[in-house]
Amino acid sequence: MSDIGSDEFDDEQNKLGEYEGDRNEAGERHESGKLCCQTETFIRGHYEYGKRHGRGTYRFKNGARYVGDYCQNMKHGEGTFYYPDGSKYEGSWVEDLRQGHGVYTYPNGDIYDGQWAAHGQGIYHYQDTDTKYKGSWVNGKMESAGEYIHSNHRYKGKFVNSHPSGPGKYVFEIGCEHTGNTTKQSRAEGEWKEVVSTAILKWIPKCITGLTLCTPVKETPETTASE
Repeated sequence: MSDIGSDEFDDEQNKLGEYEGDRNEAGERHESGKLCCQTETFIRGHYEYGKRHGRGTYRFKNGARYVGDYCQNMKHGEGTFYYPDGSKYEGSWVEDLRQGHGVYTYPNGDIYDGQWAAHGQGIYHYQDTDTKYKGSWVNGKMESAGEYIHSNHRYKGKFVNSHPSGPGKYVFEIGCEHTGNTTKQSRAEGEWKEVVSTAILKWIPKCITGLTLCTPVKETPETTASE
């Protein structure tokens, strides 16, 4: 995830540029205006008492661009940030930080749609496999209850450190479920004193529910007795 380009240029750098727009009685940038800095930063938006405040468009020398709300020189409200690596964040900002609901599109096409905080709910869409994870996140990792959604089945269970852990089940579109438990097994590899311990996830099945066959009920027209 990219943070490149999200840092703001300070007021001293902005003063080096040329400002065209409205000013208040104190000579401060106020209301609508445009600022072109020597750092090749281009800012067009709304000002309040010399600070960026309100809706605007902000372009940076490294190719980054922000279109959205500002409050007292900080990104605050709704806005979209286009990063130099091709990624994009569109959503809520609180005091220059991504916070609340937002959608982040990665350079490889993956998409995260959900809450931005230390923990919350969200959906991550993997572009290359067309699979999704839907559930809880803690510090950027899959934690607690969640599910992997594939084209013809899904896995529902508990996740720890972005991996299935403990009881869960596979639910297939054909109507059956496969319940079981995911455990972590350690395996030592190497020779002599060079031993490397690797963890392997193992699915231990418990039971499989049979297919639920539904017998269609034929609708019969109402009969009326005539005499």
